[in-house]
Formats: sequence, C-alpha cells, structure tokens
Amino acid sequence: MPDVVELLRNVFIFKDLDDEELAEVAEVCKPEKYESGEYVFREGEAGNRLYLIVTGEVRISRDVPGSGEEALAILKVGSLFGEMAVFDRSERSTHAISNGGCELLTITRPDFEMLLDFNREMAYKVLWASSRLLTSRLRSTNDSLRSFLAMSMF
Repeated sequence: MPDVVELLRNVFIFKDLDDEELAEVAEVCKPEKYESGEYVFREGEAGNRLYLIVTGEVRISRDVPGSGEEALAILKVGSLFGEMAVFDRSERSTHAISNGGCELLTITRPDFEMLLDFNREMAYKVLWASSRLLTSRLRSTNDSLRSFLAMSMF
C-alpha cells in the first residue's frame, strides 16, 4: 500500500495539515478491500465512516424506482467520499459500489471526532478546508441548477 501520509496530503480536507498532523490522521486509517460490484455502503445506512480510494474506482449511485441504478459519479484514486454523512451524522444519501475492485482507507466517525477534539489546530484546519469544499460544491450545484432552469424556459 502506498504511503498513507502522502495519500492524505493530496486530500482536500487534509491539505492544510503539517506532516505531524497528517501522521496522526494516518494512525487512525484502516485499510479495506472490496471486490468488483461489492457495496462499500448502501443508501439509508448510518454514515459512520469516511473513505479514501487507494487503488481502483468507486461508483456512486442511487436506485431510481422503475429505472434501476443511476450512476452519479465514478470516483478515482485519491478521492474522498462518505464525509457528508460523517459531518452531519445522517444516513447515506447514495450507494457506493466497488467498480472493478478497490482498496480503500477508512476513518470511523469516533476516530475522526477524537482527532479533532484533541487537536484544536487540526480541527480548525480540517473544518475550514471542509467549509471551502462544501461551498465549492454548493456553488457548482447552483450553477448547474441555473443552467438547467435557463434551458427549461425555452
């Protein structure tokens, strides 16, 4: 498995952390492997961990009644996913399915919260980066919605 600290260094919510802080995060990461087609999690399950793709791909999808599975995204190496449900303590809003087999690193919600509780400087950096990430996603969604609404007017 590649160097965990180096993988974490390239994850948006951890990009402001120094080497010592990254090493603390790496200590709570646990590796998991999934076969092709195996569910990492299912829509509606408790969101109790976040994931980082080390090798392979993960398909994010949801079931559409009468249509079947709708793929929303294919995530590649270095992508972080599952963090929304960890942040807001909600259920999973989508499925995550191994797309051809994958290796992941996972951090449980209790471990993530413990890291942030015991290191306020790290918490500040991670939460500030998370705010920037969520703002960027919201801005992108707003732009897409605006384009969709503009096209539907004709």
